[in-house]
Amino acid sequence: MTMENISVVTSFILVAYTDMEDLRYVYFVVFLLLYLLILFVNLVLIVVIYIERGLHEPMYFFMFNLAVNGIYGSTSLMPSLLKNLLSHTYEISLSCCLLQIFCLHTYGSVEFTILAVMGYDRYVAICYPLHYHLIVSPRKIYALIAFSWIYPCLCFGLYFIMTVQRTFCDRFIDKVYCNNFGLVRLSCLDTTIQSIVGLAAIGLLIAPQILMILFSYAQILRICLRASKESQIKAIQTCTPHLLAVINYSVGCLFEIIQTRFNMNHVPSEVRIFMSLYFLIFPPMLNSTIYGISIQAIRLPILKLFSRRKNKSSPLQ
Repeated sequence: MTMENISVVTSFILVAYTDMEDLRYVYFVVFLLLYLLILFVNLVLIVVIYIERGLHEPMYFFMFNLAVNGIYGSTSLMPSLLKNLLSHTYEISLSCCLLQIFCLHTYGSVEFTILAVMGYDRYVAICYPLHYHLIVSPRKIYALIAFSWIYPCLCFGLYFIMTVQRTFCDRFIDKVYCNNFGLVRLSCLDTTIQSIVGLAAIGLLIAPQILMILFSYAQILRICLRASKESQIKAIQTCTPHLLAVINYSVGCLFEIIQTRFNMNHVPSEVRIFMSLYFLIFPPMLNSTIYGISIQAIRLPILKLFSRRKNKSSPLQ
């Protein structure tokens, strides 16, 4: 096909919204409440970690960044999703589509990288408790946090350049948001090379993190098998919130891979929409909730913060 015969597309239709038309206002209220809940739980965690000097420790700095990334990811989707639910066109421009792709994919990559770094932090805390602050020094904390943001954005950004340079001949995306795989499939020209490069990029974005998490928990398990019952219980309490966060995010990624890569036409549209939105809603919403409830050092300042506000707002007796 020559370039002269190509009708270049500059906007796209997000087809999945058509399956939500009959209950658009119900979906709008549900997603609005979920978005407000995501903002609330993550902002509370951010504020508490910021104002409580006792929480100025490596693990809580990583939680702080996890909460920031949760707000970043959900905000990359929710305002657009809410607007489209009240629209009748479900159209998105090429520039907005590309921006959404970059934000959503970097959110996912940064999330996994932070979780991997937190796994390393738990490994050092349990396996080398006496040398913890020497190993996880302030300089290393800043380096790990910078790595958690820069490495995923750089890796995906280099691959994303190939998507930006493409022209598109079809305009129907079968989701409620733009994703890189769905957009590349609409390309006018052959995508074999980009598919190969994409697999390499996926390897760079998930392999180091998976290895870090597996290594960390293998070492933690080795230490726990030799430790006393009391030490084992303490290690389990320390690792449980992180493990729940990893499992929660992994379920979302699995749903996204299945929903994107396989033919799901036989599955009800509500299930497909749930699967595609899981990793953008539930990790940001549940991570901060899990840490806030399970870790006493966070739970008590949160309760103190709200009890203080309640006392200030109550009338004088």
